Amino acid sequence: MSEIDIHDRIAAVHREIGDLPFQERDGRSVLLRRSFDAPVMEVWAACTDPDRIARWLAPVTGDLHPGNRYEAGDLASGEVLRCESPNLVKVTWEYGPDSVTEIEVRLTDAPGRTTAFELEHTSAAATVDALVREQGPVGPVGVGAGWDTALLALDHHLSGTPFDRTAWTGSPESRTYARLSHRAWGDAAGAYWDLDADAVDAVVAFADQHFLPGDEVGE
Repeated sequence: MSEIDIHDRIAAVHREIGDLPFQERDGRSVLLRRSFDAPVMEVWAACTDPDRIARWLAPVTGDLHPGNRYEAGDLASGEVLRCESPNLVKVTWEYGPDSVTEIEVRLTDAPGRTTAFELEHTSAAATVDALVREQGPVGPVGVGAGWDTALLALDHHLSGTPFDRTAWTGSPESRTYARLSHRAWGDAAGAYWDLDADAVDAVVAFADQHFLPGDEVGE
């Protein structure tokens, strides 16, 4: 992947940090919005068929019907809350019993056999706000950057282009992509929390030190 292509793929995504209700409480969310050059039913299948999900995100086990539970490899487990073909899927995304979040994927049929795609990952506002007070918005930046990489893999999957996530991780291209993602999410965090330029730079520098692919610990 060329440097120009990496910049184009970063620019293809709208990133936003905002507010969304979470389990009848206030929530904070990271939102990714982009278009995929594939029909809505194709994108729906890629996001709900376990065999397809395994090709771009993680192996999925369990029953993906509402009210049932699933596991997504080592990433998370959760409960399927809503599944409304071909427009909406909502699940809890649980890192552990004391760390429950929610993910909602929204698909809309768009002109030219394309699909408007939104992924919104929401956590309890009280939890996010407490972490931001302690260390700045590094958590939302890290979460958003993780989904950037996932959607890059989904884009390759939908276009039929090979994408080896193991080989990608730690490559020079992946590190360039991650740095650009951190900057984009740092800007989104700055807009939401009204941070000055120095504060945004500090958040991005922390993400670059601790979250670059291939680093077991910060550089």
